[in-house]
Amino acid sequence: MIHSLFLVNSSGDIFLEKHWKSVVSRSVCDYFFEAQERASEPENVPPVIPTPHHYLISTVLRHRIYFVAVIQSEVPPLFVIEFLHRVVDTFQDYFGVCTEAAIKDNVVVVYELLEEMLDNGFPLATESNILKELIKPPTILRTVVNTITGSTNVGEQLPTGQLSVVPWRRTGVKYTNNEAYFDVVEEIDAIIDKSGSTITAEIQGVIDACVKLTGMPDLTLSFMNPRLLDDVSFHPCVRFKRWEAERILSFIPPDGNFRLLSYHVSSQNLVAIPVYVKHNITFREGSSQGRFELTLGPKQTMGKAVESVLVSSQLPRGVLNTNLTSSQGTFTFDPVTKMLSWDVGKINPQKLPSLKGSMSLQAGSSKPDENPTINIQFKIQQMAISGLKVNRLDMYGEKYKPFKGIKYMTKAGKFQVRT
Repeated sequence: MIHSLFLVNSSGDIFLEKHWKSVVSRSVCDYFFEAQERASEPENVPPVIPTPHHYLISTVLRHRIYFVAVIQSEVPPLFVIEFLHRVVDTFQDYFGVCTEAAIKDNVVVVYELLEEMLDNGFPLATESNILKELIKPPTILRTVVNTITGSTNVGEQLPTGQLSVVPWRRTGVKYTNNEAYFDVVEEIDAIIDKSGSTITAEIQGVIDACVKLTGMPDLTLSFMNPRLLDDVSFHPCVRFKRWEAERILSFIPPDGNFRLLSYHVSSQNLVAIPVYVKHNITFREGSSQGRFELTLGPKQTMGKAVESVLVSSQLPRGVLNTNLTSSQGTFTFDPVTKMLSWDVGKINPQKLPSLKGSMSLQAGSSKPDENPTINIQFKIQQMAISGLKVNRLDMYGEKYKPFKGIKYMTKAGKFQVRT
């Protein structure tokens, strides 16, 4: 059971709090601030922080805001973390962005949403289309009318879906254009060692849907290779028994945007590494100069272009400045933080991008204990790196023919190359 929720910005200020039972003092967040100080980076704050007073604080960092939940009794941590992510997604759906400014501008709607999403500490209504019937999204006109009349965004009637056997879908849905779009998005986390061998690699994937269909359609989605999927988490609309028996997704979809499923691929023999890095970063003992050479190239991308490539590396403290030349894109080096960033853009396989030059070190400084690691961000459109392919999408229960579309994308998560 979730007792209280605190929202903390990047400066460490608590700018919003909500209590579902008795009021919990803000001083409980001191344990969170201590853990934040010990963490090397903002995202490294532990998701669960035990305290001497039997509080467990589950923290989620999204959009530079920490969502800190306080719990007094023993509950599964993932239950709380999943709920916090659902809160962030709901704010983003309602306000377009989930930032401190957006939350403060719509603070009345925020409290109304939190009141409906959690009842006495337990999740109640977390589906976006159900919430939008309960609490209308803010608009400029509605805000003006509410200010003049003193009314609120809370609807006067119970959502129609709450009374049916499919509570995630409202009744009487009608569209002029009937369409169903599915995005298969995979994020690859990998650590590559100095020789180019893969130390660890895994894929986190999701299938996001935008379904705008009239009536009460029943969809089935089948895959070419469903056995690839491991550790699958479904939206409540999916019929789990049919998935277990036939490996086919059968469901009555919610209206609008929703996450159909998330999955995990961890077997190293199934994870293809889409980029390779040739590097030569050397420091000589007693010398005030170091050598920096870096070349990127695509690998196992099935002819798809690697785009939006961004390379960053935390250079050793002894590095004063750099004298580098890039064959493509732009680079920056911050002499204070020692952070080197290289915005490569799109990789051309015929002319591989490279960054070469020298580094100036402090006079008399010893050779750095270890070479820097290289972090890479990238995107590959129209490719799922795991090899997952949608076979077909069929609709039953309605007579019209909808427009259907499937899009694939692979992007880097924590992709690190050690030198």
